[in-house]
Amino acid sequence: MDHVQQLPYSNDTGLGPTAKIGLIVLQTDQTLEDELRQMLAIDGVACYHSRIANAMHVTPQTLAQMQTDLPIAARLLPQAFAFDAIGYGCTSGATIIGEAQVAQLILAEHPAAKVSNPLTACKAACETLKLNNIALLTPYSPHVTQALSDNLNASGINVCRTGYFDIEDDFTVGRVDASSIFNAIVALGAHAECDGVFVSCTSLRVANIIHKAEQKLGKPVISSNQALAWHLLRLSGVSCNLAQELSQKTGQKPGQFGTLFNQPLPNSPLPN
Repeated sequence: MDHVQQLPYSNDTGLGPTAKIGLIVLQTDQTLEDELRQMLAIDGVACYHSRIANAMHVTPQTLAQMQTDLPIAARLLPQAFAFDAIGYGCTSGATIIGEAQVAQLILAEHPAAKVSNPLTACKAACETLKLNNIALLTPYSPHVTQALSDNLNASGINVCRTGYFDIEDDFTVGRVDASSIFNAIVALGAHAECDGVFVSCTSLRVANIIHKAEQKLGKPVISSNQALAWHLLRLSGVSCNLAQELSQKTGQKPGQFGTLFNQPLPNSPLPN
């Protein structure tokens, strides 16, 4: 081979020197990756995705089926990456399978990682924001919505108002428009007994209306994707002012992703 030579090279630590985050995304999810790309745009943080097989038709039975496929999806996230935290991106799936079981299945493949899911993350967010009485908005059927409400109530978070769209087709969930979600948040959150709103489902597009909804209500709004992103950063030990860093990095307005992202992560400075 004329004029071809082997050249020297050196290695560094690769992407994610601050935190390596793994994300297990539903095969049918249209939103989670896009929203977390915005919320995890922090220097030194890398996020890697795996997809898990799931049915387009969302029922307690199809959600429970994902328990079988979780180890396969977790295994597709390479152990050699040494993930700091891994998130299972399905609120209703974590409700039906069980948060502890989800964690156990992922930890079997990644024993050193911290594990979260949107339901666990929502509970941590409510504790941080001191929300005790919330309104719950879901796209699910009544049966799945009730299971989620019961879980939150059992954990000490009082669900005082509930609204749902009654959609079982996950493709349709990802196409619910922003105005429908915003109007539903406001209708539920306007009740005086609610001190915040939780919008459940990783496929609902909520990230870019959280700030507007909070301004309208004067109350915190939590979404599945927002809570999961925040919790994964917290579990990974990322130390920064999230609202300030994301504003500088992406040009988003400070507080774009809501009150939760204004909360300091461990060892972080308080927001200005």
